[in-house]
This record gives sequence, structure tokens and C-alpha cells, in this order.
Amino acid sequence: VQLVESGGGLVQPGGSLRLSCAASGFTFSSYVMRWYRQAPGKERELVAHITSVGGRTDYSDSVKGRFTISRDNAKNTVYLQMNSLTPEDTAVYYCNAVFRVNYWGRGTQVTVSS
Repeated sequence: VQLVESGGGLVQPGGSLRLSCAASGFTFSSYVMRWYRQAPGKERELVAHITSVGGRTDYSDSVKGRFTISRDNAKNTVYLQMNSLTPEDTAVYYCNAVFRVNYWGRGTQVTVSS
């Protein structure tokens, strides 16, 4: 089982990034997919959630209206489009798959700074 995040990096405030999480080794379409983030000295925070069936989405208040989660079950990939980024969005972003078990990726660093 693997979850591999990509797309992180350094971006200026107001900029955008698109994170990807490529999954393998399990039935991706059966799993709820989530993005979490963890900033230095803070607890891990659930950012966005997409269901396995119907693709219903939900977001934390801190990112609602700026971030969009989506999934492509044919490609076994979940995405996080992040717009209007602020320094408060700086964190390591983790991909999470939930069904009967929890799978985690290793994370990708997002730094928002001028």
C-alpha cells in the first residue's frame, strides 16, 4: 500500500498550488480520502474530505472557499487545489485513506512566504 503526495513547494501569498496523492495497493474507489496538514508546533488538522461514493466534499472553516478536493478513481489519485494561499497555510500536507483501515502518505511541504 502506498500513498505518495506531490505538488508541494514554495509559493508567494495569494498564489496557488495543486497537490496530488497517488494511491496504490488497495481499492482506491472504496475509500474516503482526506487531506490533513500539520504546521510546526501544532496538531494535525483535517483540511478536506471527499467520500468514496458520490464524491461529496467537506472542508475546514479555515480553507472553505479557497481549497477544492477532488478525486479521479480511474487514476487512483486525489487532488487538493489550493488558491489564495496565506502564510497560515504553511504546513506539511498529508494524504489519508479511510475505509476499514487508515493509510497515510509521508506528506509534502507547502511553504507560503514572500
